[in-house]
Amino acid sequence: MARLKIDRELCIGCGACVDACLYGALALVDGLAVVNDLCVACSACLDVCPVVALSLPAAQDASLSADTASGVWVWIETQHGGAAEVSWEMLGKGRELADARRVELVACVLGSRCQDLALSAGRRGADRVLLVDDPALAAFQTDVYARVLLTLVTAQRPEIMLFGATTRGRDLAGSLAADLRTGLTADCTELSIDPENGCLVQTRPAYGGNIMATIVTPTRRPQMATVRPRVFEPAPVQGDRVPTIERVAMPPVGELATEVLAFVPSRSDENLGQARVIVAGGKGVGSAEGFALLAELAALLGGAVGASRAAVDAGWVSYAHQVGQTGRTVRPELYIACGISGAIQHRAGMSTSRVIVAINSDPTAPIFDIAHFGVVGDLFQIVPALSAALRQQLGDQQ
Repeated sequence: MARLKIDRELCIGCGACVDACLYGALALVDGLAVVNDLCVACSACLDVCPVVALSLPAAQDASLSADTASGVWVWIETQHGGAAEVSWEMLGKGRELADARRVELVACVLGSRCQDLALSAGRRGADRVLLVDDPALAAFQTDVYARVLLTLVTAQRPEIMLFGATTRGRDLAGSLAADLRTGLTADCTELSIDPENGCLVQTRPAYGGNIMATIVTPTRRPQMATVRPRVFEPAPVQGDRVPTIERVAMPPVGELATEVLAFVPSRSDENLGQARVIVAGGKGVGSAEGFALLAELAALLGGAVGASRAAVDAGWVSYAHQVGQTGRTVRPELYIACGISGAIQHRAGMSTSRVIVAINSDPTAPIFDIAHFGVVGDLFQIVPALSAALRQQLGDQQ
């Protein structure tokens, strides 16, 4: 990482650069700015210096060039003591990419008391696991995690780095990409290697899901992407695999702007990503009361309630229920679409469900094009009838 240079003859000691630095890398000493080892060369200070006393060497751009980068890295996101399922899905895809490039697959595990998670990552195909285990990483904080990963990336220079398209993954990937001045493609639904130049080909929906955009980062490294959950198959567990775990000491991260005191999970959020059954409603449900019928059916099936964007925008259910391009990508065993027309934006989030049942009064609705079973009729008659039949069956089994 190139080090910031300060022209002491030009510096007037105004402190603007100190206030602009997010990493605590600048301070005023004897009335002049000084830089320490926490500098990540993000250039934020350059924009605020009124006398142009700060500069970064041009060599910064060469430090992470394509010629010096190698390896596919996957960030393993911790979730309730385990890994987010999308992490295993990225390891599966990462294995394909690493094999195509003939490079190693590396899992990055950050957290506190996460040795078991590192072992799991190794047994799911990672050639090497980078483990940073420290109490300071017990609670996720973007600035802390970004600084740790920045240290690892600048030292080992991976060519590809994958993150889950989760709230944390998107935040962390964006912060790290900005520090590294490299490209980041969000919400990818397909990843492959260009056989001609070896670049990562990143595919994602664009323009509201109406087209698929293909994006490459030709010169900067690492090539970074966030991957939507439930898009790829998770890497299988290889029970006899002996993982290689490389413990890395916690690097200095400087003073933090915030401190996490406690984490209180929301009780209202639907865990759509893990649901085996989803009963989803669209504009045809008509009201919040209509969604109560879907919630009853979902409860009988042991599932969750989903919704199209139209239903969420209407205020009938919260955004936590939204499935589709601007919501969650799901792949349950059973997806029951009630009153959903089947716009391409919605289908992008659920088309890989194992079994899709569509209930709609319009026989020409696009949802029937991808449904395994279709029911043309009034959902306000069909859904209560299904619930009644399930209650009777469950009662007979008790």
